[in-house]
Amino acid sequence: MIDAPRPAAHQALPAWLYEGAKVYDPGRDREAVVQAIADFEDSATRRVIKNAVFLRPEGGGIEWIVDPGVPRPPDGR
Repeated sequence: MIDAPRPAAHQALPAWLYEGAKVYDPGRDREAVVQAIADFEDSATRRVIKNAVFLRPEGGGIEWIVDPGVPRPPDGR
């Protein structure tokens, strides 16, 4: 992994939460890999999530989106 500076919008996020990191989503009771962290607007509700975390199961599968406060380190069950 290359140590590049974090984008300014991601500075407030925990150091362990970055693209490619393995995390635990307690809402789904499963581990996942962070695919991206970006602002997201739900087209149905028009709700905007700043620094939304896009997750996908390790090994592939359907992606889902959570608020940045939801994921935990994988050992943080």
